[in-house]
Amino acid sequence: MTPLPACAERGEGARTVVFLHGIGADHRVFDDQLETFAKGGRALAWDMPGYGDSPPLAPMTFEGLAEALRALLDERRVERGVIVGHSMGGMVAQELAARHPERVAALALVATSAAFGGDGEWQRRFLADRLQPLDEGKTPADIAPALVRGMIGDDPDPRAIDRAVACMSSVPAKTYRAALHALVTFDRRASLTTIRCPTLVLAGERDRVASPAVMQRMAEAISGARYRMLAGVGHLANLERPAAFDAVLAEFLDAIPS
Repeated sequence: MTPLPACAERGEGARTVVFLHGIGADHRVFDDQLETFAKGGRALAWDMPGYGDSPPLAPMTFEGLAEALRALLDERRVERGVIVGHSMGGMVAQELAARHPERVAALALVATSAAFGGDGEWQRRFLADRLQPLDEGKTPADIAPALVRGMIGDDPDPRAIDRAVACMSSVPAKTYRAALHALVTFDRRASLTTIRCPTLVLAGERDRVASPAVMQRMAEAISGARYRMLAGVGHLANLERPAAFDAVLAEFLDAIPS
């Protein structure tokens, strides 16, 4: 049986916006967005399996993550949701859209990509580099401050770093390991042309993880996708500039027929 993830939920209405966090976070990174988008409907942010209050998924695969998300949508009676995925969450969003397109009313893909890495050797080096601190006995809390500082852009919201560090510090080491191993397997490039729902592709100008160039190419592969870039923003757009992020997402949502 697919384990049912936990989530935070606010608001009510016909439209449900579902927020999916990245590898070093949990639902708390979307606190501002839950408050904003609950004003006009229903907003939900999950804890990915193994994060927050969600039971782990063994093994952690993108197929399993998409099925866990589908189970959550069923449990929360979301027939078709607006799926907003950040980083690894954007990959889960793509996986859901590929496997269950009927459950996706619209997509917002934020600071993410359609595949992770260019070749097997690059992926092996990435995995070894990210796992080394854990192999040396460090915890996600030990590595969180440096990783977060390396991901932000210019002049972020003062709360951004503290919240991002707090979220990553609470990720269990076992979950972080499993997510890293899953991350390097992701490749949905061939599925981009099959996406038919309204899609927003949102990049940060200073993002060194999911560069604007990579995201613009992804947008070009999706029929009718809207590409936007936030100036001065790094990888953590919704934390660094919450008002700007919310404005772009709200503009996209307002253009979608009811």
